[in-house]
Order: sequence, then C-alpha cells, then structure tokens
Amino acid sequence: MAMPVRVDRWTAEDLEQIPDDGLRYEVLNGQLIVNAAPKPRHQWLIKKLVRALDDAIPAGMFVLEGVGVLIGTDEPIPDIVIGTGAVDWENRGIPVGQVVLAVEVVSASTTMQDRMVKPELYAEAGIRHYWRIETHGFKGRLPDETLPVLFAHTLGENGSYEMTHRVPAGRFITLAEPVRITLDPGALFG
Repeated sequence: MAMPVRVDRWTAEDLEQIPDDGLRYEVLNGQLIVNAAPKPRHQWLIKKLVRALDDAIPAGMFVLEGVGVLIGTDEPIPDIVIGTGAVDWENRGIPVGQVVLAVEVVSASTTMQDRMVKPELYAEAGIRHYWRIETHGFKGRLPDETLPVLFAHTLGENGSYEMTHRVPAGRFITLAEPVRITLDPGALFG
C-alpha cells in the first residue's frame, strides 16, 4: 500500500490508509507526525511504569501503552494512558472522554511534541492529568536533579496544566491522583 498524499489537514481516519512500516504515525493539530521506533531504554522505562500503574489502578480503570487518543480529528499517541470504562478493543484508539492521564516519556526526537504541542492538545481536550518524564538533560534542570525527572501536572481552572510535582530520581513521591502510587523515578531505569 502506498503512502497517501494530503494537501490539507490530516485526520485520525487517514491513519487507516498508512502502511504498517514500523514507524509511529500520529496526527497533531492536523499535521502528520512520524517518529522512529523508540530506543530500548525508553521502552524499558515505560514497561516498568506500566507495571507500577497496573498494580495501583482500581477496578473500572485501565492502563495502556502506545495507543492513540481520539481528540476530534487528531490522534496523538501518548506513551501511556490511564482511562476509565470499557475499552473497545476493535477501535483505532481511546476516546478522549475516557482518558484521565496521559504520560509522555521525552525522547530526543519528540522533545517539542512532548513538552509543548501534546500538553496543549491534552489540556484543550480536558484530560485531567499529564505526566512528562525527562530522561535526557533539559533546559531548566536543577543542579541536584538526577535523571529521570517526573513532572506531574493537573488541569487547572483556567484550562491549562499546573505542575503539582517535580520529582528527580532518588526521591520517592506519593501521588494521589489519578491513582494512588508511590514511586521513585530512578527505579524506572533499574
């Protein structure tokens, strides 16, 4: 199957026409975003966090990794989502109304999307919680911060994310929302 050509906005439905070539395709603000497969360390961190979240979620919630979130005609793909309700296993992605947490693990190739574009899109769509995990050096990193650093955000009354926690490796934190979990970001690399 050949790659479709678009002259205007891409939509989540257009992703059905893209061949499965091992790349990761998502639609952000009508733009087709193509990313290479993540590195093993990135996936290891995700795997460990998914395990911890699976152990923490109550009945009626689910944890999925690498699945699209259906936001209008866009379909971003967070590294991890926590949602509520039943999952339609045949659907392309998860309807945004079911998603209570989107997690992005920042890679060198996804820096701008994970730090700026996706949080804005998630906030506008009403996803209550957003976590960003920095695994590489970043501007604004504090002198005593060891990687990875977890930034937890909650949707504020003004419709923007407000940071609730900034947790470097080597420090334990207990987060109460959207699930109660105690973790050390450094343990996600171990």
